[in-house]
Amino acid sequence: MKKSIFFFFTGIAMGMYLMHTIAQHIFPLTTRAIAIIHPTQENTVTGTVSFQKHPNGTHIQAQLQGLTPGKHGFHIHELGDCSCADAMCTKDHFNPTHQPHGGLESKKRHVGDMGNIIADKQGNAIFDIVDPLITLNGPQSVIGRSIIVHADEDDLISQPSGNAGARIGCGVIGIAEEK
Repeated sequence: MKKSIFFFFTGIAMGMYLMHTIAQHIFPLTTRAIAIIHPTQENTVTGTVSFQKHPNGTHIQAQLQGLTPGKHGFHIHELGDCSCADAMCTKDHFNPTHQPHGGLESKKRHVGDMGNIIADKQGNAIFDIVDPLITLNGPQSVIGRSIIVHADEDDLISQPSGNAGARIGCGVIGIAEEK
């Protein structure tokens, strides 16, 4: 009887290991993603936003050009559809946990709330953070969603989206090649 129980549990353990190994080959974990930012109608912002898996969340780096100097709301939106002229087809900020709008330092915020990106006098902006809420895998993954650059500063308070104004740049977040 003891041998039967031993072989039963050994078989289950081997089966689970085999299923895990096969699943990793069929559905590998995403560790890098990228969004290419294109301007919406009558705007000029362009650039890239990259995402890299990090032990403390996701490392996000952006380099944008063609902005007016100052702060611009910078968010992940629900849908990865940049096909409409004003980028309103991306819907609202990505908020799978149903939290209020906030900034990166807020205790409660949308997963897609990344605060502001700041453009210099030449209209160039760099963003470099590690975010603990943003993930590239699982049910709350940002893959296939969009990055939106807004015309105005996100006040980090106004509900539901920070009063950041028009959407002037849009890019779809896609899986990138491993480096």
